[in-house]
This record gives sequence, C-alpha cells and structure tokens, in this order.
Amino acid sequence: MWLLANDDGIHAPGLKALVAAASRLSDYVVVAPDGNRSGYSNALTLDKPLRVEQVDERRYAVNGTPTDCVHLAINGLLPADPERVVSGINAGANLGDDALYSGTVAAAVEGRFLANTAVAFSVTSWTPSYWEDAAEVAFRLLSSLDTLRLPERTVLNVNIPDLPLAQIKGVRLTRLGHRLRASDVEPIVDPRGRRAFWIGVAGEPADSGDGTDFHAVANGYVSVTPLHADMTRYDTFSTLQGWLADL
Repeated sequence: MWLLANDDGIHAPGLKALVAAASRLSDYVVVAPDGNRSGYSNALTLDKPLRVEQVDERRYAVNGTPTDCVHLAINGLLPADPERVVSGINAGANLGDDALYSGTVAAAVEGRFLANTAVAFSVTSWTPSYWEDAAEVAFRLLSSLDTLRLPERTVLNVNIPDLPLAQIKGVRLTRLGHRLRASDVEPIVDPRGRRAFWIGVAGEPADSGDGTDFHAVANGYVSVTPLHADMTRYDTFSTLQGWLADL
C-alpha cells in the first residue's frame, strides 16, 4: 500500500491526478491536509492535537501540515505502515530553493523512514492545463521505481513541465538550482486599520545552467532531483577544525 499526500489539500485536482496514476500500480491510502498548506515546509504541529476526518474508505483529511499528515500515517494512524510515500501533484514548480519551503517536498521527506524511495511530484504552473499528461508522467516514473535501488532516506523531487505529453522532450537527472532573494514584502492595511504584509514572489533563478532543475524544465524536460535530509556541510570541516582548534 502506498501513502499519497500533498500540500494543496484533500480536494486538490493535482491529488486526484496522482490518485489516477498511483491506483494503476498499487493499493493506496490518502492522508492530506483539509485545506491548502502550501509553503509549510517540514513544520510539525506541536501546540495542539490534530484532528482526522475520514472522508471515505481511502481518504483522510487532517487539520495540519503535510508533514503532520505523513507523520500521523506512518506512526499509528493507519493499521499498517505504507510501503512508500508519494506526494503531489503540486500546482506550481518546486525548483531550487523552493524545496526548502515546499510542503509537497516535505511530505515526501517525512516518508524517508520507510524502506522504499519517496517521491514528490510538481507541475510547473500555478494553474496547470495538462493534469492528465502530468499524471501519465508520474505513472511512468512510478511504474519503474521497484527496479531502483538508492541509499536509505533518498527522496526524488520531480518537476513536470505543464505541456502536452507529446511536447515533453524526456526526463533529465538534475541538481537543485538556486534563486535570487525574493522580492520585497508588500505592506497593506487591513480593514481594521492594522498594518500587515504579503510575502513577495520568489526570486528569479540565479543558478539555472545546464544540469539544474531550472534548465531542464525550461527546455521541456521532466526534472528528477535526488534529495536527502542530511544538511551537514561536509566541505567546511577542514576550515572549521582549524578555527575551533584556536579557541
């Protein structure tokens, strides 16, 4: 049984597209937020209990984050552990630094404890026109996952161009690119006269050359980027060892 999750919410069209793809390959259960939780990254809800509504035989809605959903599902909500976590299909790309903020990616990352590689799928438009085509790409990738042997805790971040299947040129293995700093926040005054702010749009690509996820999708390819949760900066060890020795 696979666990399907997302950050756009239990009724999102991208989740329906993912169900259409995954159900051709495996039994499944959906545990997803009860509303849109985009941008929640790896947040866990620790200050209140979480409530779960069983929507139907296969779907559960949670009043929490994407990480909450997967955490509950693999730590007692379900009668047995799922074999794999598949997250998405997100409306909007998760390229480069987006992976730090993405609830879609975070849901897959929370599935790193399971034996099988977790996958996060996104389509590169806020208002996708080609859900069925994205679902077919997801199906083709998922159908061959059992032949893949990767190190434990590896997560695949997949970005699909919002194009008809016939116009997608293929699949490329990529690394995360990088964005420039986001645009400034937008100050507003709410109806009660209080100052507030809208977070600005994400920064433009800064590192988007050949080999990056940005470059792949810009040229009509599906981008597949392997991720892991070890944030250690190993290449600084020698510098830091010398610095610490002098303290």
